Amino acid sequence: MTGFKSRFAAVGMAALIGSFVGSGLTSASPLQGSQVVVSTPDDPSQVAIEGRMIQGGWAMIHLPPYSQLEWGQRQWQADSQGRALIGFSRDQASPVKVRVTLPNQASFDVAIDLTAKDYLIQRIDGLPQRFVTPDPEALKRIRQDAALARAAREKMLDRTDFLTDFIWPTEGIVTGVWGSQRILNGEPRRPHFGIDIANETGTPILAPAAGKVTLVANMELSGGTVFVDHGYGLRSDFLHLEEILVELGDVVEQGQVIATMGATGRATGPHLHWGMSWMDIRVDPEEVFELPRRLQRGDQIIGNKAKFID
Repeated sequence: MTGFKSRFAAVGMAALIGSFVGSGLTSASPLQGSQVVVSTPDDPSQVAIEGRMIQGGWAMIHLPPYSQLEWGQRQWQADSQGRALIGFSRDQASPVKVRVTLPNQASFDVAIDLTAKDYLIQRIDGLPQRFVTPDPEALKRIRQDAALARAAREKMLDRTDFLTDFIWPTEGIVTGVWGSQRILNGEPRRPHFGIDIANETGTPILAPAAGKVTLVANMELSGGTVFVDHGYGLRSDFLHLEEILVELGDVVEQGQVIATMGATGRATGPHLHWGMSWMDIRVDPEEVFELPRRLQRGDQIIGNKAKFID
């Protein structure tokens, strides 16, 4: 991926900011994705947006420093350089309308049009029934685990590790793609919010970018689990780990071995489930890379590159 820092420097602010049109709106063209429309009271140069304006994508909004943002129940603030992130869910409707309040209390709306995705529907039969319908004791623990994960996802750390170019966290064969929906023993389940990469038990798992470890746990569904927060609400989730080599609160560097691949929790074989989220929204890890096409089952991750089967 061309990271936000280098990507923005290469394109420049002028390329991301439109000009006034007759309707009183300002339009800007994102680097990849669809049109961004900005309703602003005075100066169209106050706003720029870069990133992936697509379901499952995430982007950076550039505003005057310390501007306040509001979208639904979510409230957050731009930093001292006017930077704020936003992420888009699997089924996010378009446009996304964000209310911006400047430090001088002037307010305007940012309306972001998103590109839609199609998703794979995957059937898995023959699973033990406990993997499909957990017993009451397992269900109790699942709810406790969900509360721990939710608390970790509510953190908004003042880190900018997301500005770097991400690397793949492991090597292996892609066995599951983000956004797909699994039908387990004939019962539709929640969408799959990660990329599954299968290899041998013990395969190293690397931090795809630097960050702070905000969760280490052994969970009912995800087994050995680690969250690494890359800052401004963006984090990586690593599931089904065999051995965890970091502790809660550790600061890790990009490429650091943080765990090994396993088949813990609800897993049919050794693999890494790599998920990402922005605040409470699950985003697609694939979107941090500039790939010629979306990943498919059977593709391979080798030497920090995606190798496609076609």
